[in-house]
Amino acid sequence: MTSADICILIAIVAYLAIVVIIGFVFSKKNENVDDFYLGGRKLGPLVTAMSAEASDMSGWLLMGLPGLVYLCGIAEASWTAIGLAVGTYFNWLIVAKRLRNYSNKINAITIPDFFAKRFRDNTNILIAIAAILIIIFFIPYTASGFSTCGKLFGSLFGIDYHVAMVVSAVIIVAYTSLGGFLAASPTDFIQSIIMSIALVVVLVFGIHVAGGWSAVTENASSISHYLSMTSTTDGTGGVVSYSGMSIVSTLAWGLGYFGMPHILLRFMAIESPKKIKTSRRVASVWVVIAMAVAIVIGMVGLAMSKVEPSMVLADSETVIVAISSLLSKYGIVFALLAGVILAGILASTMSTADSQLLAAASAISQDVMVGTFKLKITAKTKMIAARITVVAIAVLGVAFAWNPDSSVFRIVSFAWAGFGASFGPLMLFALFWKRTNKWGAIAGMVSGGVTVIAWHYAQGGIFSLYELLPAFIVSSVFIVVVSLLTKAPEKEITEEFEEVKTLKE
Repeated sequence: MTSADICILIAIVAYLAIVVIIGFVFSKKNENVDDFYLGGRKLGPLVTAMSAEASDMSGWLLMGLPGLVYLCGIAEASWTAIGLAVGTYFNWLIVAKRLRNYSNKINAITIPDFFAKRFRDNTNILIAIAAILIIIFFIPYTASGFSTCGKLFGSLFGIDYHVAMVVSAVIIVAYTSLGGFLAASPTDFIQSIIMSIALVVVLVFGIHVAGGWSAVTENASSISHYLSMTSTTDGTGGVVSYSGMSIVSTLAWGLGYFGMPHILLRFMAIESPKKIKTSRRVASVWVVIAMAVAIVIGMVGLAMSKVEPSMVLADSETVIVAISSLLSKYGIVFALLAGVILAGILASTMSTADSQLLAAASAISQDVMVGTFKLKITAKTKMIAARITVVAIAVLGVAFAWNPDSSVFRIVSFAWAGFGASFGPLMLFALFWKRTNKWGAIAGMVSGGVTVIAWHYAQGGIFSLYELLPAFIVSSVFIVVVSLLTKAPEKEITEEFEEVKTLKE
């Protein structure tokens, strides 16, 4: 191992040690499951904003998105980023405050818990289905994070992919199971800062090595359809039309935000609805800048490949890793800086994985064990069950990501569609249409989730459309039709709905 590798390793180990210490410190502050899963609704606006976006972006931002641009051009990545930016803004604008008020009013601490209490589901069918869907779609989502870690260390140090993935999973599980939401949110805030530093340093250094911004743009312009927003390359030199249907399909990524449990929980946890406006501004600006920089890095990496042999990549998703490795050759200071960049990739992965593990764990220990089966267990036992569940979900995630050839971008897109279609329409109708009832809610969740899975595995023709869009529409139709065909909500539910609607904070 070279001195540069040692410096990189020191920076990464220091970062990992910090997050584990944070987990240990906050483990002392978890007095009950409300603290473990929702932080006691004590998050400030800055931490809320940045932890929400850090938990959202994952390794997709620093590996999946630049890798897609490096390989295929800007079309798909750009339309995806536009959809996500718009989705982020409107999620904060129309969902955050209403969900904070409503969840506080009915004392809900998880998303399934919110749906069950919102519709007064005493049968526990609603909460059980929601919990099952969370487990189904969070396992591949969490797996994408572990896959990112495996690729990172494998390409950097030549460490076996599986060993790197397991070690990373152990670290994430350690601080998440110790500190819960109270640890995950501050560490996510720190991780968002590290991610930002990584993006800026990689961009500046990459442009320098490529020969300047003009060299980057000239290279991109020289490749047929690379800069087109209506066509894209297929990664092998061929050209594929990016039609209107493809654009609409890709923009539909933004719909997913309305159903992401790990993001929605941040809305429920903010200390005051009055501070949501500040959070919205911070989150929206950061997301736009971060995704724009990630897209440009993909272009920069491809331009670097013309002058630097090490940038000719077999796996395009390792573009930032390759740039960081190149940076480390310029001396100890730059090697340490490269370590910070690589820690940024870890940060982006861990910030999502910790939130996903918590949401999945809550689905089992809180929603299934307590909500569905009505087990009479103490607060201490609930905490133990929560921590055991975090470990179990992580093990399943590692198993799902065992194939080193899996694509981070594609895994995330499937899980994103699953949550967006299962919970997104229902969340909007639950917050804004008082005629929605329990049966409509059940029909919407099931139809959305089933449509995503069926559409994903169908091929050709209309099935090339991103599964989130048709599934979102199907779920919405089922919610409306079934709600109208079944008994209207009780007066108690509609009065509560109207009361929440009038709340100012």
